[in-house]
Amino acid sequence: MTEPTVDSYSDPTRLRQFMKHLLNDVRALEKMIEEGMIEKGIRRIGAEQELFLVDRNGWGPAPVAEEVLKSLDDRVFTPEVGRFNIEFNVEPILFGGSCLSQLEKILTERIEEARGAANDGGWEVVMTGILPTIQKSDLGLENMMAKQRYYALNSAIRRLRGEEFEIRITGTDDLSLRHESVMLEACNTSCQAHFQVGPEEFAELYNLAQVCTAPVLAAAVNSPLLFGRRLWKETRIALFQQAVDTRQPGHHLRERSARVSFGNDWVRESVLEIYREDITRFRAVLGIDIEEDPFKVLEQGGVPKLQALALHNGTIYRWNRPCYGILDGKPNLRIEFRALPAGPTVVDEVANAAFWFGLLSALSRTYQDITKVMEFDTAKKNFIDASRNGLRAQLTWVDGKSVPARTLISKELLPIAREGLQRANIEPKDIDRYLGVIEERVASERTGAQWLLDSLAAMDGDAKIGEKMSALTAATLARQRNGQPVHTWELARLDEGGGWESNYQRVEQYMSTDLFTVHEDEVIDLVANMMDWKHIRHIPVEDEEHRLIGIVSYRTLLRLLARDFPRGNNSPIPVREVMHRNPITVDPQTTTLEAIELMRKHKVACLPVVLNDRLVGIVTEHDFLRVAGDLLTKKLREQEGQL
Repeated sequence: MTEPTVDSYSDPTRLRQFMKHLLNDVRALEKMIEEGMIEKGIRRIGAEQELFLVDRNGWGPAPVAEEVLKSLDDRVFTPEVGRFNIEFNVEPILFGGSCLSQLEKILTERIEEARGAANDGGWEVVMTGILPTIQKSDLGLENMMAKQRYYALNSAIRRLRGEEFEIRITGTDDLSLRHESVMLEACNTSCQAHFQVGPEEFAELYNLAQVCTAPVLAAAVNSPLLFGRRLWKETRIALFQQAVDTRQPGHHLRERSARVSFGNDWVRESVLEIYREDITRFRAVLGIDIEEDPFKVLEQGGVPKLQALALHNGTIYRWNRPCYGILDGKPNLRIEFRALPAGPTVVDEVANAAFWFGLLSALSRTYQDITKVMEFDTAKKNFIDASRNGLRAQLTWVDGKSVPARTLISKELLPIAREGLQRANIEPKDIDRYLGVIEERVASERTGAQWLLDSLAAMDGDAKIGEKMSALTAATLARQRNGQPVHTWELARLDEGGGWESNYQRVEQYMSTDLFTVHEDEVIDLVANMMDWKHIRHIPVEDEEHRLIGIVSYRTLLRLLARDFPRGNNSPIPVREVMHRNPITVDPQTTTLEAIELMRKHKVACLPVVLNDRLVGIVTEHDFLRVAGDLLTKKLREQEGQL
């Protein structure tokens, strides 16, 4: 399937030309709305599913999208920014009757197609908001999909930002890191729900979609982990906003909008308000050479594609995004609900969408103008609280009272959603099936996020975080294959991750990242006490920029003690005088075999792990004891079986 060449315009002349096309598209859409050309009176639903490709050996991301997509229909399956992601769209389905079970059937069949193509190469497909096993080292430009659009997007956003992306997210744990590209976006996958609306009802339904986002998301959260850190219940929300943020830190309190946002106000009259707002606030970061004149197309009785508008709209990531499309020669508008994560199962995904569809259908009859009973800031605050806390969020509803999300959903919103689906003539058995999943999930408080966190908490505290993340990913895949909704799942077990064969392939899978370090000017007595208190044998020495400059081992302290203790030397000794300079180091991608060979060759008991001159972890001989134990046990059992 061919597509126009997308570029990050650095030529001002081409950029101005693209902007003219963009403004023309908005005027053409305005004309189409005024003349009643946009389809109305028809309600359709749809979905867009994003997936992770993973390697069975360690359950980490597998950058093999090109290979997998070769075996799939390119009219249905498309690449994403990361080479370990693919996606597909579900064609619009008339809203009514068995549409929900049809949606489940199509999603299931497509995922099985993708899984079959992946399995042929020895890989797997996983539905999850953020892949537990993904590492920062997976997010280099070498793993960006080889498509001009993605390179252009990265170039444009980097140019606008002018510096590295800085990610700061606080939850049970904290995450603070810098990254040089938009590849952090590839950590996220979603299952986006689509709802077709008429132009005259757009403002009313879009505002309702904004209000309904928080409670639906609170029940759907599935992304509590990133790089092993426990963060928001739906960490995708915070991560995505920061991953493509073009704003630079400033010295003044100037109002600037993020390209990923919930929005700033209600829509008052028309979808045009959003498009005009986005053109006004956000520079065009991508462009295509366009030949279409939308007004000439209209004069000739055709329907314009509005390519410039579609491209610009695709670089503004509202959590509820308006979309223009053409189906069977008729132009239409739809609301794209982007906040929903992928997984945990197809049944869970359809249940989330059904809950949202039902609320929109029912509340549109109850509230002709939701803005009269709720402030926009209330809806926005609800969204953030739901993202952070899931079912434990405190949500403020139309009566102005703040109640737990769990209570609001079970007592008030599920009956409303049921009424909305009934009014749309949805099959009663489908209403019971999908809203029943939401009801039981809320009653048990077992969202996908909570299952992941509970599973993590139940695992052996001595196991490395990499082992735990592998086990979570493997268990997620195993239970997805079963197809039962997440509230019925048994907790993940550590042994599901595959043992040492899967979890000790690369240094980054088991290196210690909770490090105790000292500065070269510190007194050596501090090092001795740290080793005693924390039961460790090696202390890295860093400079102020976190660059590794040396290491102190317990053997160094023993030699110092043997040398100075008999002499009664009590003068403070700085670390720099006894540390071992220029220690042997490895990077996170170093294989375990290479690490062992280095330790043997240089007769060292530990290897600092360094990335871009910064200390990021450490591995010691102790880390290999579990591998040795597993290998010995396996070998002895094999011998017993042969006797």
